[in-house]
Amino acid sequence: MTHTPERLLVTGGASGIGRSMAEEGAALGWDVAVIDRDKAHASQSVTADLADPDATASALDEVLARGPVTRLVNNVGAVFPNSLQEQTLAEVDAAYALNLRCAIQCAQAVLPGMKEAGFGRIVNMSSRAALGKELRTAYAASKAALIGLTRVWALELGEFGITVNAIGPGPIATDLFTRANPADSPRTRAIVQSVPVRRLGTPDDIAHTAGYFLSDRAGFVTGQTLYVCGGMTVGVAPA
Repeated sequence: MTHTPERLLVTGGASGIGRSMAEEGAALGWDVAVIDRDKAHASQSVTADLADPDATASALDEVLARGPVTRLVNNVGAVFPNSLQEQTLAEVDAAYALNLRCAIQCAQAVLPGMKEAGFGRIVNMSSRAALGKELRTAYAASKAALIGLTRVWALELGEFGITVNAIGPGPIATDLFTRANPADSPRTRAIVQSVPVRRLGTPDDIAHTAGYFLSDRAGFVTGQTLYVCGGMTVGVAPA
């Protein structure tokens, strides 16, 4: 009898934090599917614009055609930085479409398979910006909404063996972050000094946390938001 590996779906898993989470899942022995605009290094890579609900639906159909998904990481997101005065309603709509609607749509798609298995793990990628950060009206609102959804889904789905948790990353040294914040720039040094552990996080810091939430061992942990931020959310950080 051939054992079929359990399946993990990561949205936005072609680079940065998402790629590290996909690699973590593969290392843990799961069959990993990734949906992203770009081609991903995964067992199954589906390219799609997750800001488009129809494209998202088609991508989910393609993933689920290979079998049910029992682990989901809602990772895809975009920032749309702007002041309140300059934030456009189009940016607000775009933030909610990618950061929130996509998470709901993905969870709805995989839920039947999780219920049938009597087991499921959902991890929603929020942000420390949900607690407040300048120039993040659309982003912070959508990421705070993910925390609310995490708590609601935990209450609704616990009886089916499904847990739902969120991660709030602090400043993470992804390629995108590093290009915008060179290591020797005063701005980057100020960010590092604002972190109690005096370093930037790495994508693996987030992936290892997600790996725990996604594991069998996390069955009594649900509805929680863990800020993986080097201590920045303990007090008021200047950066």
